[in-house]
Amino acid sequence: MSIVKINVLTVPEDQRETLEKRFAARAGSVEGSDGFEWFELLRPVEGTDTYLVYTRWRTEEDFQNWMSGRGQAAHGGGSAGGERPKPAASDATLWSFEVVQQAAPRQD
Repeated sequence: MSIVKINVLTVPEDQRETLEKRFAARAGSVEGSDGFEWFELLRPVEGTDTYLVYTRWRTEEDFQNWMSGRGQAAHGGGSAGGERPKPAASDATLWSFEVVQQAAPRQD
């Protein structure tokens, strides 16, 4: 089964729009990666300043390959020239999970 990576981002209120625009601008940067299965950016609704960035991968190796290539560039490790913009998040933590059960809507 797949693996899930959830990047937990603490985003101050005044940086939410910046974060969402940056993710919108990156559209397509992960979708063509080998082993990539799913992406979602989850905005908090109430009571927290924590965004969740959900990605699902075929294997841990696929995720690591993306992180050492395109993922590194997407996270600023491979920026070419110019000043890197200030991060919108004030803190980030990466959670890792293995998918042990899943369900989808029935196709009746």
